[in-house]
Amino acid sequence: MLSTTRNGVPFRHLISYSQYQLRPALRLTSSSPQRIHRMRTFSVQSVLRSHEPPTQTEPPRRFTYHAAASFSAKYKSFDPTAHVFHFNPYNRIQTQKRPKSKRPASGQDAFFISRVGDTNAVAFGIADGVGGWEDSGVDPADFSHSFCDYMASAAYEHKPVSSEILLTAKSLMQRGYDDVCKDNSIHAGGSTASIAIASEDGQLEVANLGDSGFVHLRLNAVHSYSEPQTHAFNTPFQLSIVPASMLARAAAFGGAQLCDNPKDADVTQHTLKHGDILVFASDGVWDNLFNQDILRIASRLMVGIGAWKASEGGILVANDLKSYTQAEDSVQRPLTLQSALAVEIAGAAKIASTNQRLDGPFAKEVQKYYPQENWHGGKVDDICVIVVVVSEDGKSEAIKSKL
Repeated sequence: MLSTTRNGVPFRHLISYSQYQLRPALRLTSSSPQRIHRMRTFSVQSVLRSHEPPTQTEPPRRFTYHAAASFSAKYKSFDPTAHVFHFNPYNRIQTQKRPKSKRPASGQDAFFISRVGDTNAVAFGIADGVGGWEDSGVDPADFSHSFCDYMASAAYEHKPVSSEILLTAKSLMQRGYDDVCKDNSIHAGGSTASIAIASEDGQLEVANLGDSGFVHLRLNAVHSYSEPQTHAFNTPFQLSIVPASMLARAAAFGGAQLCDNPKDADVTQHTLKHGDILVFASDGVWDNLFNQDILRIASRLMVGIGAWKASEGGILVANDLKSYTQAEDSVQRPLTLQSALAVEIAGAAKIASTNQRLDGPFAKEVQKYYPQENWHGGKVDDICVIVVVVSEDGKSEAIKSKL
């Protein structure tokens, strides 16, 4: 099922395998202005310690994650005061699927943020419903929003059998997908997924499937970022429920419907530090803003309020971020640092999506692969972003960037 729009350039769509064979997959290359190489980070110290004699065990580090989300549906106006979600780990979440009337106004994009069981760990993620299902009379939001609701419930109710059995990002994605497939009210649909779990000791695991993704900021720099998974231009990897009738037609006329699985997700491990910022978002953000745009927004806000401090030796992170991440006075400072960042990024993506004079990442890609289409400006789409500000409990020294 192909859906085309402006000048015939395909938007996000479903394709059959037979159609996919006609056009080779177009992956991003080193010349692409978008997120390009998957960054895999690891702790060198952990490798070196394995060869050192045993020493006195250090107390585990304890991290707190301050999260918020902001969103805007396609063709709807953006209200920064209403289109924002403030995460509180101590609030009990609804452990069943929400009715449509209670979904956030994020269109086909969906998100979730949840504490993991009784721990200080946090699970969160973005799911972008595949719009091509609309051509078959299916609301893509049913899949993506239900998928996130099921993952939030699974994380919140998680009780490990032992301390050795931990919830992983890929297993949480699998759990959410299994629950959606068992939901009799969802007969068809599909979604991308970018799922993360941040543990109490500062370890982050990300499972990314499709073209939603993340960027990790540290000390006024882009520290790492995800690479989109696509079968062809603007055709991301996607979890799907395909009706039996559609499978029968595909069998009769050749080809098969595109359907990926959680096992196909890219999984990366990251070590977090005090003052880091995580930005997870749907392609409504990544198609309209470059990573450096995200960094400029974050740097301006962080330095402006004093959470990051410029010095002759580089950027310093404030010892205590509590005064920025907790809104003690709703009149003087109605937004927390994390919610202000989320709103700023969502708002910038919204403006860029309707700007026909400034070429964003999507326009650059179209010009690269389809130069005859003469595409310029942004790409109008649903927008959803989660921002997480990382703080380490009991910091006594400021963290300083290297020159």
